[in-house]
Amino acid sequence: MMSMRAIARSAPRGIARISSTALRQPTIARSSLVKSTPWAPLRSTQFTSAFSTTLYRRAPAGEVDEELSAKLDSELSYENELKDSEPTPASVKDFLENSPFELIDTAGKQDVILKRKFGNETITVSFSISDLTNYEPDLYNEDDAMTDEQFENPESQRAAEEEAEDPTGEDTDAAPPCRLNIVVEKDGKGALNIEALAQDGQIMVENFYYYDNAKFAHSENAEVTHQAQDAFPGPPFGTLDEDLQILLERYLEERGVTQALAVFVPDYMDLKEQKEYQAWLKNVKAFIDA
Repeated sequence: MMSMRAIARSAPRGIARISSTALRQPTIARSSLVKSTPWAPLRSTQFTSAFSTTLYRRAPAGEVDEELSAKLDSELSYENELKDSEPTPASVKDFLENSPFELIDTAGKQDVILKRKFGNETITVSFSISDLTNYEPDLYNEDDAMTDEQFENPESQRAAEEEAEDPTGEDTDAAPPCRLNIVVEKDGKGALNIEALAQDGQIMVENFYYYDNAKFAHSENAEVTHQAQDAFPGPPFGTLDEDLQILLERYLEERGVTQALAVFVPDYMDLKEQKEYQAWLKNVKAFIDA
């Protein structure tokens, strides 16, 4: 799951940052002591030579380049192993093979688009991997926090971790919510713009808007977004009559916004994020090595 992968990536870096900060502290302390000493001369040939730039002008490359390149290569190897050990989820394969939607996934871009025709309607469903990269699970809430006893007693800690798993031994952490922007458009008739969440295999509608100008539903630039904000799109979905809510949800299901899509989106976002991260690692390494 993406959130766990992000934790695995960031943990070593966090430790490294703490260690490097701790190592730098004595140097900073000595520097401030020298500056604050009242008898320290304003000019010193010793200090002047220490700040000489001759060495840096002649250096062909930074000293850390080789180490950084090796670390990037190590990260790439780790991600490749991770990819090989986690086959493409069946939910992704089944959806791509059987869904009426066309998948539009441009390398290097965060947004993914699903598009289809339904009678005289054009339907687009878009989502972004930014929901994964910005997701911050509450790792230290009251229910999940380790007690002092669990921290000091490995057996208690292990028992607590086993309780968090289902009987099959699989991790039951919920996938992060994925925001969907759904547009149902008819030529010359405007568009419906539905904001929803895909989470836990369900589609949860938050807002159901109507725009007489279809471009407001797409918000392709800042000017269009500003114009759309001035229009009254409709009341919050949760304030509508319950029967009306049900019928609007059925309306979306007929157009392919189903439980299968709700399962597909988080799984595909995870694959997309990993692919983009690998591409980022390769691009940064190529730049460092150039």
